[in-house]
Amino acid sequence: MADDAEQRRAVLQKYSAGYSLRSRFLNNLANRLRNRFSRQGVLADLDDVEQCRAALRRCRPSHSDLSDCLNNLAVSLWDRFRQRGVPSDLDECIELHRDALLLHPPGHSLRSGSLNNLAVSLGDRFLQRGVPSDLDESIELHRDALLLLLSTISPSSLRDRFRQRGILSDLDESIELHRDALLLHPPGHSDRSYSLNNLANSLADRFLQWGVPSDLDESIELHRDALLLRPPGHSDRSSSLNNLAVSLRDRFRQRGVLSDLDESIELHRDALLLHPPGHSLRSGSLNNLAVSLGDRFLQRGVPSDLDECIELHRDALLLRPPGHSDRSSSLHNLAISLRDRFRQRGVPSDLDESIELHRDALLLRPPGHSDRSQSLNNLAFSLGDRFKQRGVPSDLDESFNLFSQLPHTSHAVSRQDLAAAKSWAAAAEETNHTSALLAYQTALKFLDQHVALLSSSSRNFDVIRMATASLAVDAFSCSIRHRALTTAVELVEQGRAVFWTQLARLSSPFDELSLPGDTGVVLVEEFKQLSSRLRAVFDRSTEDQSSQIRQLTIQWNDVLSRIRMLPDLSRFLLPPLFSDLQKAAEEGPVIIINASQYSCDALIVLRDQDPVHIPIDITQTYVSELSTEFQSVAEQFGCSDQQNKLVGILRKLWHHIVEPVVQALRVLNVRPGSRIWWCPTAEFTLLPLHAAGPYERERDNLPQIYISSYTPTLATLVRARQRVSQNASSQYFVAIGQGNPEGGKELRCVAPEVAAIARRLAPIVSSFTSIQDSDATVQVVLDALNDNQWLHLACHGMPNRQRPFESSFAMRDGPLMIKDIIRSNWQNPEFAFLSACHTTVGDENSPDESIHLAAAMQFSGFRSVIGSMWSVDDDVAQQVVSTFYDKLVDDSGRLDCRRAAVALHKAVKKLRRNNVPLERQIVFVHIGI
Repeated sequence: MADDAEQRRAVLQKYSAGYSLRSRFLNNLANRLRNRFSRQGVLADLDDVEQCRAALRRCRPSHSDLSDCLNNLAVSLWDRFRQRGVPSDLDECIELHRDALLLHPPGHSLRSGSLNNLAVSLGDRFLQRGVPSDLDESIELHRDALLLLLSTISPSSLRDRFRQRGILSDLDESIELHRDALLLHPPGHSDRSYSLNNLANSLADRFLQWGVPSDLDESIELHRDALLLRPPGHSDRSSSLNNLAVSLRDRFRQRGVLSDLDESIELHRDALLLHPPGHSLRSGSLNNLAVSLGDRFLQRGVPSDLDECIELHRDALLLRPPGHSDRSSSLHNLAISLRDRFRQRGVPSDLDESIELHRDALLLRPPGHSDRSQSLNNLAFSLGDRFKQRGVPSDLDESFNLFSQLPHTSHAVSRQDLAAAKSWAAAAEETNHTSALLAYQTALKFLDQHVALLSSSSRNFDVIRMATASLAVDAFSCSIRHRALTTAVELVEQGRAVFWTQLARLSSPFDELSLPGDTGVVLVEEFKQLSSRLRAVFDRSTEDQSSQIRQLTIQWNDVLSRIRMLPDLSRFLLPPLFSDLQKAAEEGPVIIINASQYSCDALIVLRDQDPVHIPIDITQTYVSELSTEFQSVAEQFGCSDQQNKLVGILRKLWHHIVEPVVQALRVLNVRPGSRIWWCPTAEFTLLPLHAAGPYERERDNLPQIYISSYTPTLATLVRARQRVSQNASSQYFVAIGQGNPEGGKELRCVAPEVAAIARRLAPIVSSFTSIQDSDATVQVVLDALNDNQWLHLACHGMPNRQRPFESSFAMRDGPLMIKDIIRSNWQNPEFAFLSACHTTVGDENSPDESIHLAAAMQFSGFRSVIGSMWSVDDDVAQQVVSTFYDKLVDDSGRLDCRRAAVALHKAVKKLRRNNVPLERQIVFVHIGI
């Protein structure tokens, strides 16, 4: 390239100033110099601006090369602006691009290029000065260019507008367009590094919005690929160094891998060396290196990291004067670092300066700004720190006044907004502030809105798990302490089984949704179709399809919003009120057992009166230790000494938790032999509450007093009660036995078990189908469930605690997983007996989400389910099944799923009389109506 530029210079010198083609040669030389600068970073080549000016002066208004000359001078000025940051270069560039566009009217072959170039320059001016009209014009020009020819840069403007205004569709459209652009720039293409970089940046932004790890991992790999294409000397190497470093820092913040943070810091140092004083991008490099050093200080506590961080932030702020689009970020970051130093060294002036900087940043983030909640949160926290140090009440008052602005968020709720609301709740708990309950209500409202915009995929489960951690159980405890018992029920429902709740919204009984007029019919049909499509693609999306599914989700939410605007439908698919949830107790009391860091409590929900509170005098730590002890014992069931340990645990459950509840039920005149439902939260979900008792002579255990069932949430039980079986006169039963699964241990009792069920039920049901061994494949089982409402499944149960959506039933050709069950759309399922091991075992790190096989069957529509809490003994299973189906048949000779809990109760009672070991008696549990 260098030789080519010098050859062009030599050719130019042969022609006099009056030569007619001299302007063309000037133009060509300027192009070669600019290209050499782009690839080698030779600053002297930026003087091609003067060659371009000379070429332009020689072009008459009617000259055929005029548009090229205008464009080349504009691009050269743009290059020089990006290198040296002189605003007048950018202003002149924009005016020249406007003149060039006038020479390319609609229909001209070069119009798309002119539209694109003007749009890019306006986008850069927005980034420098923050004038919204520049950004809006840039996006419209890019859209016009896109209609003519795909622009590889227009997605960046959409990304900029998303970052300013939080419009989710802008970000998703940006990613899709960047993916399209990358396909047009295969390996070897001169612009491939730009497409890699732009797509990576947009994916990183989406990670910050939603927290989906795969977006961040892909962003890092794309940035690494871009950096390889920008070796030392490349003019954009510093950009790739910086962008890769930022994404690595984000991954460190999510996963805590120190090597990511160390690599981030080294990359930022390399980028800063390429941005010496006077460089237009120096402030960004200073800021980014400072942020990573601040993170390392928080991790390792090395004071020099924090001091360097603060000095770098001060230098960056000086380069971002009032009016600079990134000033609020620098103010905010410096304030955070000063607060960290105050917390380490206790110097009051650091905290005072931090507060003032936060105030200045907040002024630059007015209502509607996507980062406003961040500023509200951090200013509130700094004021809270000063209150703790000095005790000035006005600081505390101002802190909670700031927090109280959070419910008025006007943009789409982000992880940042949810984090701020949770911080508010934590601060209110710490200071016993009266706003604590409002803080929890706000956080749970944000949680619902945030989750509603996530696509239906198990990839998002980690996002939900992190978002929901302890929120619901702490909100329940807060409500109890504020004596708001009905609110406690509403909030704990809203923050538990969040993933299932969102999926249930895609399976609601839409037939009950009838809207007047043609518009209403169209709206209902559109909503049903979108719901069906979203359910069908659960976990099937590739990375290329994920944005399409996200777009489907956005459309679904848009239609849902329009439905809620109609009369009497304002609460359609919103979290239920207590008056709705109370219907769960129509057939007997529901007992919510809650473990929070602040208190442990039981709440009895009754069908015709307010809930009744029973304090539980233990700590969450005790519950966690008891749960751990039980899991250890359950893993060794069958050993001689384990039964004594099990009895010890059941006695503890009785004494601390179940006995106080039973005493309250007796006071409430709940007669012995009645049915009750347990709705445990947190670690309580892992404990066998149904089997608690004193285990002493002459004293009854819980199974001798009441008939226990479980429900993961009250709303689930309400849905099961309200679901009316279609074609109730016909009962179609399928018994599936897989005793010889692929690669699994043989189960000898499966065939006799299925045969016993056939003998008992085949004569009384409308249709009885038996599927066994080689016939029992994944697809055959799924198909059978489309035609049968009653299911008995005898096979291996395979829990997967690390990937709970891959928990499965072992079939002949492989696993039938939870994700397969979710995608199914069975018609009117009634009852399922899961004669398999561990079918109620889910993810131990998020027990409140109830991701296990039995819950999957229930949320897929089965009104009543029998599952197991640990390993099932084959002989015992056969005994239970024999008695159970005898008792499931009502007096008219028909199956009744509402009798399942009583039938199981009687089957277990028979085991007890036969002196079957305790752990084998209590392994099965009933879930549902």
